Amino acid sequence: MLRYLLVRTAQTVFAVFVVATLIFLGLQLTGDPMENLAPPDMSAAQVEELRKAYGLDRPVYVQYLRFMGHLAQGDLGISFLSGEPALRLILQRFPTTLKLVLAALFIAVFLGLPMGVGAAIRADTLTDRTLRFLSVLGISAPTFWIGIMLILIFSVNLGWLPSSGLSSWKHYLMPAFTLSLYRIALFLRMVRSTMLDVLNQDYIRTARAKGLAERVVVYKHALRNALIPFITVAGLQFGHLMAGAVVTEKIFAIPGMNRLALDALYSDDRPVIIAFIIVVAVLFAVVNLVVDLFYAIIDPRVRYA
Repeated sequence: MLRYLLVRTAQTVFAVFVVATLIFLGLQLTGDPMENLAPPDMSAAQVEELRKAYGLDRPVYVQYLRFMGHLAQGDLGISFLSGEPALRLILQRFPTTLKLVLAALFIAVFLGLPMGVGAAIRADTLTDRTLRFLSVLGISAPTFWIGIMLILIFSVNLGWLPSSGLSSWKHYLMPAFTLSLYRIALFLRMVRSTMLDVLNQDYIRTARAKGLAERVVVYKHALRNALIPFITVAGLQFGHLMAGAVVTEKIFAIPGMNRLALDALYSDDRPVIIAFIIVVAVLFAVVNLVVDLFYAIIDPRVRYA
């Protein structure tokens, strides 16, 4: 296990190196950020001084080596706009996004998993067809439209829930549901498909032939094996939510790291953009490692040397 963890750590470091290199080179193609950041009334000499202050006057390869050296020390640069460390700005917003994503993922698992199991054990019935139809609607509905409709109904018309901010648990309900709706539909369809495949296996027929209760067959034998691909998808969705909640954070005025990254993209605040992408890359690597470790817990046949 220790060797496996060391190998995965080395892979993570290499992945971060590749991501950092690609994003650095990609941002170089967008031109000089000072053209967007410098006020219109600033003289050319002042703009040049600003470029020198951030090291943008040096050759690209010098900037790259300097950037990688700072990255190795955990320094991702200083924000062009606020003058604060870019990584600190991202980590300050990280808990807000994390709480929102965990709430959304909890709702998706709490509803999508049992609905998928229910659709599988009642395959080709009215219940199954209804759930599949609802899942198509859930996958097709745009996130921004869901958020706007929820605000219109529950905030503007009914006045039950606040439309922005995160000062209480009520503030999480609408944005969390907005993020979770697609995942509910995704989990429902995936669990249904996996459960149907597992329920047709020979060992399930053997368990039924032995006279085991259907509840035991479904939840102890079938569901356990169906959870393996489900955990993979759930882990990937966690990473996608952490990096892709920008529309929801914007609609509900949530001060999360996705909204910060979007504002940085508009203003060409490169250090913040780079810090966001690297944090997301590390997060994906950690999530994949946790998912692999969960495999060993669910399936005793899985062992990591």
